[in-house]
Amino acid sequence: MKFFLEKIKGGNRIEQAGGPGGRDQLRRQVNALYNLVANLYGSDKLVLRASKLNALQLMRSELLEERVLALQRLVYEDPTIDAVPELKDIPKILGQMEDEIADNIARRSVEEEIEKKINDKLQQKHEDYVREIRMQVIKESNGPENAQTLKKLAILEKMEQKKLARTAMEYLRPAAVEEIIGQERAVKALMFKLASSFPQHILLYGPPGVGKTTAARLVLSAIKEMKGSPFAREAPFIEVNGTTLRWDPREITNPLLGSVHDPIYQGAKRDLADSGVPEPKLGLVSDAHGGVLFIDEIGEMDPILQNKLLKVLEDKRVFFDSSYYDPHDPNVPQYVKKIFEEGAPSDFILIGATTRDPEEINPAIRSRCAEVFFEPLTPGDLRVIVLQAAKKLEVNLEEGVAGLIGEYTIEGRKAVNILADAYGMAFSRRVDAGDGDLTIALDDVYEVLQSGRLTPYITRKASDKPETGKIFGLGVHGFLGSVLEIEAVVFPARKKGQGAIRFNDTAGSMAKDSVFNAASLIRKFTGEDLAAYDLHINVVGGGKIDGPSAGVAIFLVVYSVLKNLPIPQDVAVTGELSIRGGIKAVGGIPEKIYGARQAGIKQVLIPGENKKDVPVDLKNLTVIPVSTVEEVLENIFGVPATDLPVN
Repeated sequence: MKFFLEKIKGGNRIEQAGGPGGRDQLRRQVNALYNLVANLYGSDKLVLRASKLNALQLMRSELLEERVLALQRLVYEDPTIDAVPELKDIPKILGQMEDEIADNIARRSVEEEIEKKINDKLQQKHEDYVREIRMQVIKESNGPENAQTLKKLAILEKMEQKKLARTAMEYLRPAAVEEIIGQERAVKALMFKLASSFPQHILLYGPPGVGKTTAARLVLSAIKEMKGSPFAREAPFIEVNGTTLRWDPREITNPLLGSVHDPIYQGAKRDLADSGVPEPKLGLVSDAHGGVLFIDEIGEMDPILQNKLLKVLEDKRVFFDSSYYDPHDPNVPQYVKKIFEEGAPSDFILIGATTRDPEEINPAIRSRCAEVFFEPLTPGDLRVIVLQAAKKLEVNLEEGVAGLIGEYTIEGRKAVNILADAYGMAFSRRVDAGDGDLTIALDDVYEVLQSGRLTPYITRKASDKPETGKIFGLGVHGFLGSVLEIEAVVFPARKKGQGAIRFNDTAGSMAKDSVFNAASLIRKFTGEDLAAYDLHINVVGGGKIDGPSAGVAIFLVVYSVLKNLPIPQDVAVTGELSIRGGIKAVGGIPEKIYGARQAGIKQVLIPGENKKDVPVDLKNLTVIPVSTVEEVLENIFGVPATDLPVN
């Protein structure tokens, strides 16, 4: 650029010289400018440029004026310049063109520098792109592994090779419906409700450890093998604990119903984030499609989540929404569009299990579900479970081991755990003593019970010996029934006609009212006024009882102690006492009956109005409905009420 500018300055000096031979000097100056233009555009491009501007013939002219005209058209890129300059104007015109050529040369120099920088940047980008493609090809060829990840994989695989023996619960868990003990009625009901052509949603009630989860899983497996089953062989059984399911108000995560991962939340694997497409993540309700969704402890679920689950049960689909979803976006994959517009299939059967009372469960869920109640296990049931587990373990049991374990729990799971602990002790003893038959002794079980600080679950048991002033009532808490040992003593009043009646302070007001109802009926049937006596009635163990269901038991124990009549100790009673001598219905009859069975009771008196509540197929237990006090007295003492002693 500096060289070209110097040549232009030289031309100006020639112009300023003047004198003879001025035309020759102008001609040399014009030739110099032509050389500059040729260097600026290139010789070939200069010819093409002159042709387009109609200056080619003028360039080749012998006349200086025409060559200047051609140079004007080339410099100013204007083919409309037609006036041939006069000789006296040529120096001025050349000076103007020199300035224009200088500007063009300067601009071209700057453009070349900028273009060079652009080319350098493009080259760098190209090299980076090629390098990235090369790394991608290498990655696709070799995978995402490197030395560190391969080392960690090797450590993980080595860990996988180390396995302990299966846990006792895993090994001893029932493998077929026939192995579920003590729940024949519940399993049968569950089977009928699922095997129908129109299977129902089901709620399972019952105490923990009685086999609700196992029964649901095994019943589904059995139904899938049946001809005409509503479930396909590959129908899934999806199990989840309701205590782990919580409602996320942001709706970013929802393992039960599914959620939408918007582009800003798509995490490490951003398959759709770069294109701004939200990604639906299906939940357990869709995983269970065509099968069973089992929710343990369903009563512990978040209420909002329960209500949303109801909507899925009704629609048999789960719908998603996102402010990032644009149905007209061409980048949206078909499966994403289908899920947003039609929802995800979620046609399944819900089986919920709970240890809560039915009244504590969402009424809307209860209204959509059939209800099946699992029964507390009796000592006899637990004995069978222990013997069945011992057979699987191939171990001998000392006489009385199965019965002993059954006294310390009502849960089949707990009974198996106690047996497994005793098995470990017996196994260690055999290893120390050498080979021989493996036998679990009573001492092994006692040691397990003592180390676990376990106490007998049943502390009150029936006996064959009648007693005066003592009777078994029945109570219920949750799904568990129990016997109440009620006793009474009576003395002549310290002050005549001013006798006192004492009852447990922990008893509720309704239970205390039962004492006064009993006093009225005692006077009616015997003619005696309890004001003549100091009477003390006690619930052994300080039971915090409430409700009227102990009325019949209180009446009988007071009658017994007043008339010195022994009461059979293998009989239990329940019922509300009317002051007119009627026996009124009470609640919890099934639970109370099973509580009586656990205590070894052989006969239970219940209100006649509760006859329909008695479970069928009871073994080793007789249930007698009674409607009046006369019937109660006749069944307890074995003679008509009219033959009983009166004053």
